[in-house]
Amino acid sequence: MRKMPAVLTVLAMAALGTVVPASAAHAAPTCATAYESASRTYMYAYSSANCVGFLGKAAGNDSNWGDSGGSFQGGDTNVATSVLNKGSDVVQFFNGTGMDWTGGNICLKSSERFASSLHDNEFSSNQSADNAISSHRWVIGGACDAWAT
Repeated sequence: MRKMPAVLTVLAMAALGTVVPASAAHAAPTCATAYESASRTYMYAYSSANCVGFLGKAAGNDSNWGDSGGSFQGGDTNVATSVLNKGSDVVQFFNGTGMDWTGGNICLKSSERFASSLHDNEFSSNQSADNAISSHRWVIGGACDAWAT
């Protein structure tokens, strides 16, 4: 007779196990976790918010994210939604291309670490920075007209 309550307890626990998973779901990736695993001296760009959808990384300048040279190439232009800076200087992003570095820009300080979404950010030209970055360079802070947040 004592075996019956033990069997029922085991069955009840097994049924409960199908309703309540044994471990919690993994947390979604964030820019904070991406920053921790990022290489020093690099800036990173991602196609989605919260540093998801890695596009590329660069330690140097890239005057055209849509060409076949530099760290960012081809389809990387005009798709960044979040950016990360693990360098020691400021990264200046542009909505144009070329070595003259003209057009609207937005900057990210190394002390800011990342901008998890560019959705509410604008270049100095008042154009949305989301899905609009075409080039970048490393500068000192005085070269910047607008800041990513």
